[in-house]
Amino acid sequence: QVQLVESGGGLVQCGGSLRLSCVASGSVFAIHTTGWYRQAPGKQRELVANITRVGSTNYAGSVEGRFTISRDNAKNTVYLQMNNLKPEDRAVYYCSANFFNLRRYWGQGTQVTVSS
Repeated sequence: QVQLVESGGGLVQCGGSLRLSCVASGSVFAIHTTGWYRQAPGKQRELVANITRVGSTNYAGSVEGRFTISRDNAKNTVYLQMNNLKPEDRAVYYCSANFFNLRRYWGQGTQVTVSS
């Protein structure tokens, strides 16, 4: 199994930036894809961005051009750089890891609040 711990959330003004981190521990060798999801109040959880083992990335249309997902393999860490934040980006952001055997693991989430 793998353990995921998110950090970096907080309160930021509209137009500001935040950098989220997801540190993985355990069987990190078994991870195929790591992604960031978010869930806004009253909304379904949605994919924000993900990155595969070979480095391919994918973004939701609502964040492309503003958010960047990256990783540091030496630190077992995946990042989500969020620029030009908007009030619509307010949500709890979750890190998720998918194993080659299709098992999925979730972090506890970190709150991102954008003030107008």
